[in-house]
Amino acid sequence: MLEVDGLQMHFPIRQGLVFQRQIGAVRAVDGVDFAVRPGESLGLVGESGCGKSTTGRLVTRLLEPTAGTIRFDGEDISHRPIATMRQARQHLQMIFQDPYSSLNPRHTVGTIIETPMRINKVTLRQGFKKRAQELLEIVGLNPEHYNRYPSEFSGGQRQRIGIARALALRPKLIVADEPVSALDVSIQAQVINLLQDLQREFGLAFVFIAHDLAVVRHFSERVAVMYLGKIVEVADRETLYNRPRHPYTHALLSAVPEADPDGRERRERIRLAGDVPSPIDPPSGCRFRTRCWKAQDKCATEEPPLTRINGNTEGHLTACHFPEEPTTAARAEGTGVR
Repeated sequence: MLEVDGLQMHFPIRQGLVFQRQIGAVRAVDGVDFAVRPGESLGLVGESGCGKSTTGRLVTRLLEPTAGTIRFDGEDISHRPIATMRQARQHLQMIFQDPYSSLNPRHTVGTIIETPMRINKVTLRQGFKKRAQELLEIVGLNPEHYNRYPSEFSGGQRQRIGIARALALRPKLIVADEPVSALDVSIQAQVINLLQDLQREFGLAFVFIAHDLAVVRHFSERVAVMYLGKIVEVADRETLYNRPRHPYTHALLSAVPEADPDGRERRERIRLAGDVPSPIDPPSGCRFRTRCWKAQDKCATEEPPLTRINGNTEGHLTACHFPEEPTTAARAEGTGVR
C-alpha cells in the first residue's frame, strides 16, 4: 500500500538578512526506505531527533520531500501539488502527537470531525451530523458531545476526537505520530487498545511512530529502527525484540524497563558514549560509528546498506558491517556495558 524509497528531507540553513544565502542543511531524513502492506502496522522507533516525526509528515505530504519517492496505493505522490492531494488524503490520514494543539479550540467537536468530509465533498445519506455522532460513539465518546468544545475534555478524550477525525474519510492508512506520548500512563493503554480494535474492524494500516519500545511491541507487527535520519534495522516484532543484530538496536532494547523487583534477572545496560552527532554534519560512513563499540576503519569509509544478513530470517534487514550475534546476552569485551 505504501512504498517509500530514498526519502530525504533537508531543512536549509540560511544566513543574511537580504539575500538569505544557504550555508548548510539539517539532514533530518536522509535516505529512508520502507513499505507497509494493507492492514499492517509498522512501528517506527528511535531517539528523539532521529527523524521519525518528519518521516511521518513527509508520508502524509505535510512536508515537501527534498528527494525520494512516496508511492501510495500505486500512485506517486512525492511531489504532487497540494491542490491535487485531496483525493489521496481521503485514504491517508494522520493522528497528531499533542491532542491539545491539534484541535481548534474555537470549533465544536462536531465541526472538527465534519470538516474533512465537507472539504472533500463527501456525500452521506444520513448527513454529516449523524456520521460525526457515529464516529464519536465508535471511539468511545458520547454522541451528545457533538456540540461541546475541546477545552471541555481531558487529554485522552481529545485524542479520541482526533482519532474520530482521522476516521471520517474512511482511510486505508493512518500515520500515528506518538499518539499516546502526551497522555497519562493510565490512559495510554485505553487509546492503544482502541486503535487495535479500529484496525481489526476497518482493516486499517498504520505507521506507528513512538519512542516507547514497549508500546510499539504491543501494537506493531513489524518494527523499523531509526538513527540520525536513517533506518538501521527492520524486522518483525518477535525477531527484532528477541534477536536484534544492529548494535544501536541492542542499546535501545537494553534501556527498556523490566518488571523485576527482586533483581533476579537483571539485564545488561548498554550506556552509549558521547552524544548524538549533529544532523547538520553527520559522520561519514556509518552514522552510529562514533558511539559504537564495534566500529572499525571500514565503518568510517563505507556506508553499510540496509540488507539481509546471512542467517537472518526473511524480511530482517540490518545496516551494519559487523552485526551483533542474535542475542542480547552475547557481548564482547569493551562494549561499555555497566
